[in-house]
Amino acid sequence: MCATCGCSDPDGPRVTPVTRGGGPPRSEDGHAPAHGAACRHGHGHAHPRTSEAAPNQQQPHSHAATHGHGNGHPHGHPGEPMPEHEHAPAPATAWPTGGRGPRPDGSGAGAGSGGPSRTVLLEQQVLAKNDRIADDNRAWLRERRVLAVNLMSSPGAGKTTLLERTIRELGERVPASVVEGDQESLIDAERIRSTGCPVVQINTGAGCHLDAAMLASGLGELDPPPNSVVLIENVGNLVCPALFDLGEAYRVVIMSVTEGADKPLKYPHMFGAADLVLLSKVDLLPHLDFDAALFESGVCRANPRADILRVSATTGEGTGAWYDWLHQAVPAPAGR
Repeated sequence: MCATCGCSDPDGPRVTPVTRGGGPPRSEDGHAPAHGAACRHGHGHAHPRTSEAAPNQQQPHSHAATHGHGNGHPHGHPGEPMPEHEHAPAPATAWPTGGRGPRPDGSGAGAGSGGPSRTVLLEQQVLAKNDRIADDNRAWLRERRVLAVNLMSSPGAGKTTLLERTIRELGERVPASVVEGDQESLIDAERIRSTGCPVVQINTGAGCHLDAAMLASGLGELDPPPNSVVLIENVGNLVCPALFDLGEAYRVVIMSVTEGADKPLKYPHMFGAADLVLLSKVDLLPHLDFDAALFESGVCRANPRADILRVSATTGEGTGAWYDWLHQAVPAPAGR
């Protein structure tokens, strides 16, 4: 069970490379399942943050402010199992052969005993372990000059529909592949596959979010080419995905006008983690009592640095600015 949010699945996540002919979902062991002080209205520019570890190098950022931890833990080695939010170190197991992505760190420190302090320690261990794997993902992506963008929203906000249009209209301008996160089914992955885009489906079972180890497995299946973008459609949830760094360069929160305009005030951690906020389904605004000013002021309050773009995947309104944002965020080919 995840010590942070309590989600769990006894079979672990299942990764299915839909683009490569599908096949039965697999568990992680390879078996069949048993920007400034004021809020900004997007200018189409993406600005990577500078890591403290390498102040002179532009690189993707982590989200330690969301879930700080101060305890050090021993690092594991390639070949150890992908974590399933265990509460104690798992026995070493061979990493499945053929994986080309970053390999998860499977080690973890033992927990203390009893009471609230144990819960806090377990949460720190889960997040610290996740952050180490996220850092490995980030380094692997940076080495390949691949941009990873984590798309987060509540269910039904229009992530998949926007992805379908984005992939079809960007074409070769921004080569893309997709990681689909859902508790069950291949429905969204099949929709993405119909665009011709490489896609892998991660089914989390009872889990309510993707984590860095799941992304590592998905990257191994996708093997994205250099100077491309990996679009990660996280599990629909406005709470837990904000806590888990996947190793992405940017976080994009999508909210539709069919949701309440006060969502940024109710879910400040999610909107506070965003680099870009997309207000989707704006073609429906004439038919709804949606207070766009309240929504935008709420985003400003939760996150003054976030850009806001209004988009409609149905009519195409605002998608040009979204495409420009993506295009400018993709690393330039080496030597330029």
